[in-house]
Amino acid sequence: MQNDINTSRSDGMNPEQRGFYDTLRQRLLDWTGGTSDKESRVRQYIMLAPDFFCLLCRLMMDKDVSPMHKAKVALAIAYFMSPIDLLPEALLGPLGYVDDVALAAFVLNGIVNDVDPEVVRRHWPGQGDVLDKVSHIVSVADQLLGAGLWKHIVSCLDKGSTPGRTSCRAASREQA
Repeated sequence: MQNDINTSRSDGMNPEQRGFYDTLRQRLLDWTGGTSDKESRVRQYIMLAPDFFCLLCRLMMDKDVSPMHKAKVALAIAYFMSPIDLLPEALLGPLGYVDDVALAAFVLNGIVNDVDPEVVRRHWPGQGDVLDKVSHIVSVADQLLGAGLWKHIVSCLDKGSTPGRTSCRAASREQA
């Protein structure tokens, strides 16, 4: 039965994305077994990473999502899959997915604000109301990441670059 669940949640992804999704989900499930109190507080957000990733992949294929939003979705997918980002998973373990989840929530929030929210709901592979989860993460992102890092991520996405890339760092210096 477990394989049926994983397969249904990851459909709509190419093989590379499916492999990333399955590996990410397993790493996070393994990690949740022995976390400290501090890590437990953010665990609920980190555990959304695989479902947000799947949702982003599905939205890339939806005709109701505008090309502008698809470009932001593509950046968020690339950010998830990139080993180099603002909070690298290689150094921080699963805690490094906090920025990926926050970025995904920001992109999804933009889609929900510009498109019928049902477009996002119909592709949600997780449990509960995706709109509540997105809204909550966006509201606490500056607390999770720190206001400076959150503003940097939002600013970079608004400028159309990927957070952590050289062009985004240059844009951040221009604002300072």
